[in-house]
Amino acid sequence: MKRVGVLGSGVVGQVLADGFLKHGFAVMRGSREPAKLADWQGKAGAHASVGSFAEAAAYGDFIVLAVKGDAASAVLALAGADALAGKLVLDATNPIEAAPPVNGVLRFFTGPNDSLMERLQAQVPAARFVKAFSCVGNAVMVNPRLAGGPPTMFICGNDEAAKTETRAILTTFGWGCEDMGSVEAARAIEPLCMLWCIPGFRQNRWQHAFRLLEG
Repeated sequence: MKRVGVLGSGVVGQVLADGFLKHGFAVMRGSREPAKLADWQGKAGAHASVGSFAEAAAYGDFIVLAVKGDAASAVLALAGADALAGKLVLDATNPIEAAPPVNGVLRFFTGPNDSLMERLQAQVPAARFVKAFSCVGNAVMVNPRLAGGPPTMFICGNDEAAKTETRAILTTFGWGCEDMGSVEAARAIEPLCMLWCIPGFRQNRWQHAFRLLEG
């Protein structure tokens, strides 16, 4: 059974952890305060466990980074570069500022020629980062049921084998997948979070996703 270390105790971390458990993976959720995940562990079954960020990073055959963007760098430091070296890190983070949206538009702390994932990849160069799950809300991350067929998850990263592994995970989770290339493509993928959120903030519409159509 493949093991997943999910770094993050919030809703996104829980949704993805539950999705991996549903699809036959063993999961350890990492947190600064593992005890606050005790209720989740008690309900999640025999293949669910909790620990520190370092313990979850060491446990996983691959890692899911599902924390607030402004905490991501510190969480990676707590997880430890040695534990992350050589592992696929599914990066679900976005560089959202701790400020309210403006007319439904989130504020980012990165600029147009920068991305959070580029910063994280530079921080832990031996990890194999792939951007995924960042352009959609947690309500439709796992096996979405939307009109028009499977939606598209846009991914990017420098390691081709890691992206192949990610594509297989996304297929299991009910997604189509489009590889946008190297880590710099995160500059385009991360802002899709802004676009995805606008109907939610303006019209309370949260059950949607993007799909790439070809002619």
